[in-house]
Amino acid sequence: MISAQDLIEKITSEATCDDCIVVVKDKTQANLRWAASTLTTNGVITERSVTVIAFVAFEGGMASGGVTRTDVNEADIPVLLEQAIVAAKAAGKAQDFAPLAKDISIGNWAAEHVPTGPEIFKSFAPALGDMFAQSVRDKIELFGYAEHTHETTWIGSKGGMRLRKDSPVGRVEMTGKSHERSRSTWSGIETRDFSNVLVPRIDADIRQRLNWQATKVDLPAGRYDTILPSGSVADLFTYMMWVSGARDAFEGQSVFSKKGGGTRVGEKLSNVGFQFFSDPDYKQLPTANFVGTAVSSPFSSVFDNGQPIKHVDWMKDGVLQSLIQTRATAALTSLDFTPLGENAIMSVDGGAGTLSDLISKVDDGLLLTTFWYIRMVDPNSLLLTGLTRDGVYHVKGGEVVGTTNNFRWNDSPVSALNRIAHAGATEWTQPREWAGDVFNMAVPPLVIKDFNMSTVSPGN
Repeated sequence: MISAQDLIEKITSEATCDDCIVVVKDKTQANLRWAASTLTTNGVITERSVTVIAFVAFEGGMASGGVTRTDVNEADIPVLLEQAIVAAKAAGKAQDFAPLAKDISIGNWAAEHVPTGPEIFKSFAPALGDMFAQSVRDKIELFGYAEHTHETTWIGSKGGMRLRKDSPVGRVEMTGKSHERSRSTWSGIETRDFSNVLVPRIDADIRQRLNWQATKVDLPAGRYDTILPSGSVADLFTYMMWVSGARDAFEGQSVFSKKGGGTRVGEKLSNVGFQFFSDPDYKQLPTANFVGTAVSSPFSSVFDNGQPIKHVDWMKDGVLQSLIQTRATAALTSLDFTPLGENAIMSVDGGAGTLSDLISKVDDGLLLTTFWYIRMVDPNSLLLTGLTRDGVYHVKGGEVVGTTNNFRWNDSPVSALNRIAHAGATEWTQPREWAGDVFNMAVPPLVIKDFNMSTVSPGN
């Protein structure tokens, strides 16, 4: 197969349009899957995607159009270029037009993609086998999977852009069931190379939560002081980021729109010293320091490929500082160009300790395991709805006293910002609802006052 670099060079050299960007992604993935404490499948997947974006001068600006294919060879190049140019001309003048970067090089362009493989599990797999054996003896059934993905992206242009980034990421998701499947709980971890995945810790966490379910306490719907593990915090606030486009806010279409026009940038939204930022140089979660995208969206623009990504404060000291901007929307809103980075870090001033430490601070409330099936109800307030899953626990006097029923909840992460009662230390976490869609999040567990459990859910 032709190398990604050679493919880009051939496509850009043959392009007859005003400019052309080619994005090639080589991805390998190794995975293990299990059910009822037995390994069921394993394998390695190899994928390549190629996107050709044509740029054509149009009515004082520029039009763009792209096509994406897999398994591209040299014979396909003329057709791909023709299709991209046709798509650009059909699209007309681009609203997100901004001058394209030229003659910029970032990353080790010449290096080959380093594939992942089953060797990534050399320490994890034996420990998992030991966990299986013990779970069978104790009549606990384990379900889940582990996967590791390494994706290398090359972005090259007719104008001399040569960019490369590598994105290794892995995760483990484990569901434990016991007592003839009448009890169920979940644990998830994100990782770079499985060196931070401690199977005995996963085992201990699952067993503790299953033991908590020995006592059942029925509770009604209502507002509760609710302890959210960091993964649930990540799920909740990911949705907030997904509606943080500056243009939507400027045009009055989001929770961040200001009454009378404009955005809520500069408004205090939290009752505590709340910090929320992205930083490509964050030590635990380093990411690419340039914009690299194959498609335009409310959050990104193909015209911004190669533009630098720096530290961006989305919120600082509880005050909204920035919204997601392309260069075109920044000109529209008269705010700084703040592209969406590839990580998100949240902290609360004075936040410290673990989830167990937060439990000890709650006199009467709930401890969640995960959220599930999160959907938007009202974009103007960012009211969300969803379900709890795999264990909701009643906390009394700083201790878990038993499990309770599941709930359907209705609440807003923006409203919740103003009801933070306690916070733990920031930790690298694995969201569950958005697992596979969202990576590189470090957030604390939180206690949210008066979280709205709107109805009792019959599901387990």
